[in-house]
Amino acid sequence: MLDSFLIGLAVLALLSIVFEEVIHINKAKTTLFFGCMSWLILFMSAATGEEQKLIHHQLDENLLEIATLWLFLMSTMTFVAYLNAKGMIQSFVQRLFPSQLTMRKLMFLVAIFALVLSAICDNVTATLVSLGLVQSFNLDGKTRLKMAALVVFAVNSGGVALITGDVTTLMIFLAGHVEMSQLLTLVLPSAVSVVVLAIMFCWGMKGEVSTEVVERQFTYVDIAIAVIFFATIICTMLFNVLFGVPPVLTFLSGLSVMFLVGRTVKTDKEQTKILEYIRQIEYDTLLFFLGILLLVGMLKEIGVLASVAQLYADFDPRYSNFVAGAASALLDNVPLTAALLKASPELLTPDWLALTYAVGVGGSLLAIGSAAGIIVMSKIKEMTFVSYLRYTPALLVAYTVGYVWTLLMANALYG
Repeated sequence: MLDSFLIGLAVLALLSIVFEEVIHINKAKTTLFFGCMSWLILFMSAATGEEQKLIHHQLDENLLEIATLWLFLMSTMTFVAYLNAKGMIQSFVQRLFPSQLTMRKLMFLVAIFALVLSAICDNVTATLVSLGLVQSFNLDGKTRLKMAALVVFAVNSGGVALITGDVTTLMIFLAGHVEMSQLLTLVLPSAVSVVVLAIMFCWGMKGEVSTEVVERQFTYVDIAIAVIFFATIICTMLFNVLFGVPPVLTFLSGLSVMFLVGRTVKTDKEQTKILEYIRQIEYDTLLFFLGILLLVGMLKEIGVLASVAQLYADFDPRYSNFVAGAASALLDNVPLTAALLKASPELLTPDWLALTYAVGVGGSLLAIGSAAGIIVMSKIKEMTFVSYLRYTPALLVAYTVGYVWTLLMANALYG
């Protein structure tokens, strides 16, 4: 009875996101409310002191995961807020892209840019920078939404072949089910699926688009902070692989260096108050993450994810993996992957590779299915859960193409 009621709360939270434009209540507020209510009910339903201690321990574990993500997002978004305020991202785009190009060419360039960027840095950073690129062009609302959906899919696809690119890929690798060289098999299917999506989005698209050329003067501090940002991205990958340093610690270290460098300028009041850029962060994004992760954590603790893992084991892995990836659009892919690994299914290498692709990319099918999607919903005002749904059929086709390609390649090489 209790479990059914809690699942009902999670469904209500989902509906509050879907009907945000109808009820006129920000999705961050509703998800945070239902997320907190679900844990309060868990505590109040505990029959003994031991049960309360267990729930407290579970909440602590979930809050630790959420706090880690919060701090990581905060540090990344502060860098991006500074670079945006100074016009450095726009200037970078103007140097990288032509000031005027066709809509179709822009679509493919955005897809490739997001795909490559997410392969060399984390999804959050890749999403924020890619959105900065999209917003630097004069696009109508419909095209901007298409570009944003493409960014979500490309970012989620870019990291699946590298243990530094996606947490679920790292989890499956550390469990000993795939080798580093085998994971590289996923590069081609990921790229093909992104190109397929770009082709579908380009259908019927005509005309040209331009970006305003703005001449800007940058101080040595601006350039130094841009260098610190990209150095932090590189160090995040290197330190994690070589020394096992959590990405959040490296990014916080980079942020601290940013603040110290900002304090070296005495002639510009704005520079000496560089800490103020934290206030430019949209905390709705962070609150939305908090509410969603509290709900997912609750579902994990009441055994919903374990039930999904058990159901997974009852079917052919070729189909189970595909469905598991789609399910990660509703249930966070990290605890879902953890539950599947705990279930210890007996899979061959091609099936493990297919699962790696599925749980890495499947979250793109819904706006709330990945960190990239949640960030896009918070940053692009036209993007809502419902407006994103119109692209789900095309996203499903691209996801299916990538999944089938993965199976074919993996079976040919390792079957």
